[in-house]
Amino acid sequence: MHIVIIGNGVAGITAARHIRKQSNHAITVISAESEHFFSRTALMYIYMGHMRYEHTKPYEDWFWVKNRIDLVRDYVNAIDTERQCVCFPSGKTLHYDKLLVATGSVPRMPGVPGEHLRGVQGLYSLQDLAMMEEYTRNIDHAVIVGGGLIGVETAEMLHSRHIPTTFLVREREYWNTVLPDEEAAMISRHIRSHGIDLRLQTELSAILGDSNDRVRAVLTKSGEEIPCQFLALTIGVVPNIAIVKNSGIPCERGVLVNESFETSVPNVYAIGDCAEIVANDGSHLRRVEPLWYAGRAHGEVVAQVICGNKQVYKRGVFFNSAKFFDIEYQTYGTVKPTLPPNERSLYWEHPNGRHSIRITYRNDEGSGNAVTGFLVLGVRYRQAACERWIASASSIEEVLTNLGAANFDPEFFPQFEHHLVEAYNRQAGTNGRTLTLQQRRGSWRTVAKKLTPSSISV
Repeated sequence: MHIVIIGNGVAGITAARHIRKQSNHAITVISAESEHFFSRTALMYIYMGHMRYEHTKPYEDWFWVKNRIDLVRDYVNAIDTERQCVCFPSGKTLHYDKLLVATGSVPRMPGVPGEHLRGVQGLYSLQDLAMMEEYTRNIDHAVIVGGGLIGVETAEMLHSRHIPTTFLVREREYWNTVLPDEEAAMISRHIRSHGIDLRLQTELSAILGDSNDRVRAVLTKSGEEIPCQFLALTIGVVPNIAIVKNSGIPCERGVLVNESFETSVPNVYAIGDCAEIVANDGSHLRRVEPLWYAGRAHGEVVAQVICGNKQVYKRGVFFNSAKFFDIEYQTYGTVKPTLPPNERSLYWEHPNGRHSIRITYRNDEGSGNAVTGFLVLGVRYRQAACERWIASASSIEEVLTNLGAANFDPEFFPQFEHHLVEAYNRQAGTNGRTLTLQQRRGSWRTVAKKLTPSSISV
């Protein structure tokens, strides 16, 4: 059996590796972006001079031959599901018995005049990095539009080369569609502390070019003109499904698949950023999961399915991590920017504005005050501990009692769990029962004394 995989990102390569572990099937991976799989999240470090491209490849070049995974550096411009083949611009075709679409994402474009000028781009692919190298050379000013994770990474990249940068964000604080107000304000301050000209509640209206079709300025909706020679559009990504739309494979936002990553077309599967997962329970719930961690999990499950071991993908406890300049970010479970009526939040922030811990939990009748999420900035928490507490619906009291077990910072780092317990004690009031925290060998161990959850909230 010949298995063809379009896309050599983390989803496609994880699938290839796990198919090889379970079978002797022929495997071909096709990518026009790069010859070998590389860590997409490390692109910024190439630009910043911390790494070279070869350092971003998790596997040596001999790995693919040794594991009998054929690599084809080419662009697929059509999929013929009736003949079961993929087509290349040269006119050549490649037959498949099973096809896995793992084409990832492409940057979302805002749909404003001038977005196709030279010097205007997103930041997703290796080719985008090469263009950024070219278009930021010897420039006076750059502009970033969009307040997501890619936007702050781009700001850090430009800052590393001392390029004056204006960062346009339409929200009232950076990323406050995802972060609660306190954390969003903290990161906004932190971005500005690095000399970035962060403009909140500012939207792009048009992109202005010069006589050589190169960007020369952006125009905001308030009428302000901001000169620049480079514009990064970082308003998110959308599934890369251009080659799938005309193939007869059903698509909406992404390639429609069930929870085993099967499309409605026999022998065709899709995973990663390009897949839109339709719930099997008939609820019509659909989701796209444009996360590195999710792509890896998709690859593991679909490999089982393709090899005849039918499985259903279970998302499990959500988690994500990133970095805002030098403040690390981790989130586990569900921490919404605005608390729903049936939840409360316990929050502590360090006076220096570089560390915070938030735990959310349910407070409706019969919920047992079950913890629903963690969001930490400038602190490292153990994924296994947080996931276990959320999955087992552990109460806020139990979590606070054992919170020291979550801290993953090195022993010589300051630890802040006792501040969160103190915040609980203050909020519980004089009639509440308290937690006592003891320090042992650089880590905090909590000892419960007369716990009551009566009023832990912000």
